[in-house]
Amino acid sequence: MPAIDGIFDHQDSNGGGGTITNGDTQWMTAGSGLLHIEAPPEHLVMSGGLFHGLQLWVNLPAKDKMMAPRYQDIRSGSVQLLTSPDGGALLRVIAGELDGHEGPGITHTPITMIHATLAPGAEVTLPWREDFNGLAYVMAGRGAVGAERRPIHLGQTAVFGAGGSLTVRADEKQDSHTPDLEVVLLGGRPIREPMAHYGPFVMNTKEELMQAFEDFQKGRLGTVPAVHGMTEKGPGQD
Repeated sequence: MPAIDGIFDHQDSNGGGGTITNGDTQWMTAGSGLLHIEAPPEHLVMSGGLFHGLQLWVNLPAKDKMMAPRYQDIRSGSVQLLTSPDGGALLRVIAGELDGHEGPGITHTPITMIHATLAPGAEVTLPWREDFNGLAYVMAGRGAVGAERRPIHLGQTAVFGAGGSLTVRADEKQDSHTPDLEVVLLGGRPIREPMAHYGPFVMNTKEELMQAFEDFQKGRLGTVPAVHGMTEKGPGQD
């Protein structure tokens, strides 16, 4: 989960956890299962602070679904920072690779995840693996995607077609409270396996799903130390 603004505390039943703030990312692999809790600290809630983040779930291949859980704390200073030739776009490579630059996120399904900030009127075309799919999710602002400049705005996701590049452009005029276009660019090699999911559980068959839920109900995923104001959540995936 990348944090754009604000502070989040995290703990899990595998001993992972920490506090992330602007530009940091929590990268958690649930694997064979764990419980986790995450919430903004109470002092920030009481003071009425701003919270803005993105939680993304990435499926695991069947062969890796029962691997040991892992937590990775990715600080803003450890991501690859790149700029477009004209300086109009700042690219943060969180995971995967972009034109030879690798992000620190450790994945089991080959993916690339980039947080891009584009100044008004800026446009960037990024090389993209042709065996990857491609998505763009807008966290703030307005712009356009693709060579045909299809409009996209806050809360929308664009799905790119086949090809070796992704193009994103920021509108010349943005809202007063969002000066730039903030977008997450994401893609990966399709797993192409059957999937069964219920709530936070993602498995390959209904039978595996029922077993995972039974493990959760019987406490086999461990426990998380109690933290005031925080409640337990189920497992995710990558």
